[in-house]
Amino acid sequence: MKTLIQKAILGLLIGLPMSLMAETGYELAKAMEDKASPKDMKSNMTMTLTNKQGKTRESTIRSITADDNRKQIIWFLAPADDEGVAFLKIEHAQTDDEMRLWLPAFKKVRRISSKKKADSFMGSDLSYEDMTSRELDEYTYKILGEKVVDGIDCHILESTPKEGVSRTYKRFVTYVSKADLVAILDEAYDTRDNLLKQRVMKYREEKGYDLPVEIFVENVQKGTNTRLVFSSQEVDTGVEEDLFQEKNLKRMPK
Repeated sequence: MKTLIQKAILGLLIGLPMSLMAETGYELAKAMEDKASPKDMKSNMTMTLTNKQGKTRESTIRSITADDNRKQIIWFLAPADDEGVAFLKIEHAQTDDEMRLWLPAFKKVRRISSKKKADSFMGSDLSYEDMTSRELDEYTYKILGEKVVDGIDCHILESTPKEGVSRTYKRFVTYVSKADLVAILDEAYDTRDNLLKQRVMKYREEKGYDLPVEIFVENVQKGTNTRLVFSSQEVDTGVEEDLFQEKNLKRMPK
């Protein structure tokens, strides 16, 4: 049974911000993972691709996720030549993730193998690997310091894949808001340890969750970028598990 003094100390610790409590990189990464997240989310997205000449291409997307974004199904609604293209992702802890792309023009489902995870998703600056979560225990972590990013006081967290973990990036450097424990800026380094991509995230708060508002991804080596803007977000609507099946790729959302 806790004494009154122990209870008082515990109460003070619970009230402390993570910036004071985090002693190691792993503790910070674990605190980020443990944040409350929706059971499921439905959203519309606008994806704008910009090439190095400044030419843009815009797509309209419907996305439904569940299980902390480890299950996702996406349908392209526009432009006309992409309409009906759909993507299914189911992540697994111990085996390879399942990824499938429905291409209605060819009436074919393309299975994305682990060897293809570095490939671009629909011509964007996001690879198939970028579409998946980083498993906490597959990385080692180090806090490199602190920095203010866009007026937000951040920890600088380095994440490096453990030996034997197959990844297309050598490491990540993430700027984590001390107040909200969300990633504000994420830098991905290639196998030669050169900066390859930067990802900037913006959020809004709803029902105690930090929901994405915008994600901007820049490939600094190619000079291209991709902007995702979220709208019409609905959370905790009770998405059925059987939605995440290959047969539903061919069924456009209502």
